[in-house]
Amino acid sequence: MAWATPLSKTRSSTCDVPRRPEPMTSVNPDLQLNHTPGHVKHDGHNMTGFVIFLCSESVIFLAFFAGYAVLKLTAPQWLPDGVEGLEVRMPLINSVVLVSSSVVAYFAERYLHKGNLWGFRAVWFLTMAMGSYFVYGQYIEWSELTFSLSSGVFGGMFYLLTGFHGLHVITGILLMGLMLARSFVPGNYDKGEMGVAAVSLFWHFVDVIWILLFLLIYVWQ
Repeated sequence: MAWATPLSKTRSSTCDVPRRPEPMTSVNPDLQLNHTPGHVKHDGHNMTGFVIFLCSESVIFLAFFAGYAVLKLTAPQWLPDGVEGLEVRMPLINSVVLVSSSVVAYFAERYLHKGNLWGFRAVWFLTMAMGSYFVYGQYIEWSELTFSLSSGVFGGMFYLLTGFHGLHVITGILLMGLMLARSFVPGNYDKGEMGVAAVSLFWHFVDVIWILLFLLIYVWQ
């Protein structure tokens, strides 16, 4: 029976198959879950929704632009009586200020990304000031115009387009003010900068729309 002992050991070792590791079921507590179980909240989803919103806004503006062009090409009398055209100098200055504010907003984002909060606040506030200058310049232009909203098709379309865009500029300024106020909350931007990125994207969108609007109304006279 002396030979049975090593054989039994060999047989037991061959039958000792390694067990497959069990899947890990632990969840990282740092990940925040949505209201729907099993779905992880991600800022990219929120940004995607915001981009879709901007696309819908683009459709509205493009519809207005198309309507303006069709009405201008088909109207028997486009400009109101006594109006020979629009003054371009002041709107051009306002346009340069507004478009330049997009560059300023980009540098504000860079300051925030580097963790320089005071640099972000200063440059972000400068962006708000440039947007406010544009709104004020548009108000001055409106006050000096010799036609009103009821002055034919041109008057209605002019105030509709510039007013609708001005409403978006004011909305962007208010959103920037909200982001500026949140920058004073300790640790507010430690987990991400999605809010600032979304507002900055909205501001770039407003600037691009104004470039098209300026070409349509002031250049194409």
